[in-house]
Amino acid sequence: MSAETVRDAMVPEPTTLAADASAQEAGRCFADNGEVRAIFVTEEGGQLLGVVTRKTLVRGVVAAGLDPRGVVLREIAEPPNFTLDAATPLDEAFHALEEHDLERVPVVEDGRLVGVLSRAVVQRRLAEDEPPLEPVELD
Repeated sequence: MSAETVRDAMVPEPTTLAADASAQEAGRCFADNGEVRAIFVTEEGGQLLGVVTRKTLVRGVVAAGLDPRGVVLREIAEPPNFTLDAATPLDEAFHALEEHDLERVPVVEDGRLVGVLSRAVVQRRLAEDEPPLEPVELD
């Protein structure tokens, strides 16, 4: 299929916040950019700790009646269910995304977050790589 790797198709530098950032800071990130679907929470050195979504903030902070200024992301970040290594072949990554029914996956290198891979982007990249169909002669 393709000789491309996850690194070739990932979005580099996803939205991140430090593990000691507040839930209020995460809320501000979501409010400031409607495109952000998840905030990746990292430890010192870029080690991926987990993910915070709008749902995480509502369930873990708002519904619990907590002060978002006093809740640090380390306390509410959900460990990623699945990650991909940047060197993984793109076709393998696509099969993994399909198998686990995932839309987006953090991309890591030695545990350090380096990007995010989207299933839609992988589908487009692999489709561009497919050879065109040969015309069929109808008799």
